[in-house]
Amino acid sequence: MKLKKQMYKVIAATLLFAVSFAFAAEYVSLAFLAASYLLAGWPVVRKAFRNMSRGHLFDENFLMAVATFGAIALGQYSEAAGVMLFYQIGELFQSYAVAKSRRSISALMNIRPDYANVKRGKEICTVSPEDVLVGDVIVVKPGEKIPLDGGIVKGHSLVDTAAITGESVPRELVVGDMVDSGCVVVSGLLEIEVRKPYGESTVAKILNLVETSASKKAKTEQFITQFARYYTPIVVVAAVLLAVVPPLCGWGEWRDWVYRALTFLVISCPCALVISVPLSFFGGIGAASRYGILVKGGDYLQALADVKTIVFDKTGTLTKGTFHVVQVKSKGLPEDEVLELAAYAGVFSSHPVSLSVRTAFAADIEEQAVGEFMEIAGQGITATVRGRKVAVGNRMLMMAQGLEPENVALGGTISHVAVDGEYAGWIAIADEVKEDAATAVQELKKLGVQRTVMLSGDRKTAAEAVADIVGIDVVCSELLPQHKVEQLEALMNCYAGHLAYVGDGINDAPVLARADIGVAMGGVGTDAAVEAADVVLMTDEPMKLATAVKISRRTLNIVKQNIVFALGIKFAVLGMGALGMATMWEAVFADVGVSVIAILNALRVLYFKNKD
Repeated sequence: MKLKKQMYKVIAATLLFAVSFAFAAEYVSLAFLAASYLLAGWPVVRKAFRNMSRGHLFDENFLMAVATFGAIALGQYSEAAGVMLFYQIGELFQSYAVAKSRRSISALMNIRPDYANVKRGKEICTVSPEDVLVGDVIVVKPGEKIPLDGGIVKGHSLVDTAAITGESVPRELVVGDMVDSGCVVVSGLLEIEVRKPYGESTVAKILNLVETSASKKAKTEQFITQFARYYTPIVVVAAVLLAVVPPLCGWGEWRDWVYRALTFLVISCPCALVISVPLSFFGGIGAASRYGILVKGGDYLQALADVKTIVFDKTGTLTKGTFHVVQVKSKGLPEDEVLELAAYAGVFSSHPVSLSVRTAFAADIEEQAVGEFMEIAGQGITATVRGRKVAVGNRMLMMAQGLEPENVALGGTISHVAVDGEYAGWIAIADEVKEDAATAVQELKKLGVQRTVMLSGDRKTAAEAVADIVGIDVVCSELLPQHKVEQLEALMNCYAGHLAYVGDGINDAPVLARADIGVAMGGVGTDAAVEAADVVLMTDEPMKLATAVKISRRTLNIVKQNIVFALGIKFAVLGMGALGMATMWEAVFADVGVSVIAILNALRVLYFKNKD
């Protein structure tokens, strides 16, 4: 509505300006020019005086007001009205461009659910999502947004996840599947048991990320802000000297030099820079959101363009994290018993290895048979199972128990088992590499990433097997979480350029926070990882990282184009104005024309197409 009102004002001012040239009578022409000036220029003049009262003297409103007042004083009425009119046309283009960028973000903001249908007995009550409790069952009909995260307890449906993940193909979901809030049910009725309150839901987290992303300026934006702060007072002083010094030295008439100074002021407005540069970054963030990539600020978007080293976590990042048992080898005990004791010991663990062992055991586990359970980060678990002390984990855990584990030459993850202080054997567990992992690494190298590194807590043979498949340059294995941070800092000290770390788990949070750019993989599954990350990929696809780098580089290229173009034209016409070779009309082009071109160029990032 505000944009339409602004457009109507510009159209009316343009008509009044055009009509003024149709009358021979000077006073009638002046009346139309005055009306055009007031309609187009009053908001500028008002802002100029308001900013002056607040101590903000040197801005574009002040420059335009002073220049046009001076033109009126010199009798250049048509030029004064024309300058204000074309300035407002530039402002209209700016407003349109900002609105366009905001719409790309607003499309994401539309994921906010308006209501939830809660099943209470035989009745269905419509309530606010904030009022729904964990454990409530909600009903979602075709065409409705899923208001909260949960698990499907009844129904079968196709679900459109595009607003969350950027994927265009709907997912088929059945009973037992987990669903994220913000997705839209395409077909079928779903009953969903709520697993998280609204404040912790996918929608709430995404909206919070988007709302705060614009507040973090890129270094280029900060530079332009500082540049304008010093540049504007300098050109105002230069304009005053231009108006006063030459006539005092007898080099011409006062009127000519004052006109040159006023033209100089109009040319000097840094609008093209202060508008187009932030707009480019804002558009880049919007373009990324369409691909299911959430960037927490322009500074991180700019940093992505200069990534030279990318460090990956292994499990859940380059691999699917869906483990399955491929072999059990025992020593002194039956293999079935080794598998059973390992499954019981890990009954309270949510680690993928423990889950796969329990799946392979494929029998009910009596939880009361397990006591003294302890999970040791980066090593494994210990527990008492029916009075027997069981330890399940990697070589470090075995060695901490005073045992020498067997060397296993198989790929995948090896979980060693100890029972009552004796080494009892091992369980081989395989993890599948993601389909696009190798392609993503190749694409990143094509984009100029100089080195790829994998940090893993897994044993050396398993980590190197994945690295060979994917094409990773450097592998660091058998690392505890604190060792990952140390290794990352060593890499940052060794290599120039920005370093990005990509991970998905809670153990990755310290590393994500320490890296130049932390990238959380797999949406908002792990709160700690998302909180620590600077960029969030809403799906488990490593290729999204390559897309993010492409968008950041496209954005930065456009920013650089605008800076070179705007400053080049600006300084050229400033010189022409000082030498009396430019009129107010050339000044208008140097200000408004350049701004419009820069704004239109900035809009190109919104139409980014990932061709790969």
